[in-house]
Amino acid sequence: MIKGVIAIDGPAGAGKSTVARLVAKEMGYTYLDTGAMYRAITDKVIRSGTSLLAADEIGKIAEETSFKLHKPNGDYILLVDDVDVSERLRSPEVNKSVSVVAENERVRMALVAIQRELAKQGEVVLDGRDIGSFVLPDAQWKFFLDASIEERAKRRYEELVEKGYQVSYAEVVEEVKVRDRKDSTRALAPLKRADDATLIDTSNLEIMEVVDAIVSICRQGA
Repeated sequence: MIKGVIAIDGPAGAGKSTVARLVAKEMGYTYLDTGAMYRAITDKVIRSGTSLLAADEIGKIAEETSFKLHKPNGDYILLVDDVDVSERLRSPEVNKSVSVVAENERVRMALVAIQRELAKQGEVVLDGRDIGSFVLPDAQWKFFLDASIEERAKRRYEELVEKGYQVSYAEVVEEVKVRDRKDSTRALAPLKRADDATLIDTSNLEIMEVVDAIVSICRQGA
């Protein structure tokens, strides 16, 4: 068992990133957004003009990318090649392409190696789709967040509109369905709930209700 490690998994729009960030703050832990790492590689692929079909080139981009956790004002920021690119990672272009990039075996293994190394320090919260089932199967605490497709699409749609992107709710629903299908059927480390992960349906819960439930379980077992 890797003590002091909290793994939070779930499909797109289940609230993983927001919950994980707040859990880390409540616990005084470091937060590592693994999904942002895949989005960062996707962003680099798009900006470089590399075809999504060029698997070897995409793998090379991932292997040559550096990631660092930076804490300028009390909150950790993931730097990609020493640059904060967080504002670009939720764009519609990245949303549509990230599942293809995430299926690339070289990309996954390059990022999983980094994630495992960072987790060794302990007192860290990681969120993703395969943290508890593949990346860190020995994590002390594992949670799987889920919600209805409609609710998850609604959250993603509101997030995109707030950031100024022009999208329709129907487009986001279809995007979430496609992402679920790709994540659940990919050959390497597909999206699934680890056998020993606590399932939390977030459909009708406020963010802090989910956070409080996770923190309570972790503190009871500390």
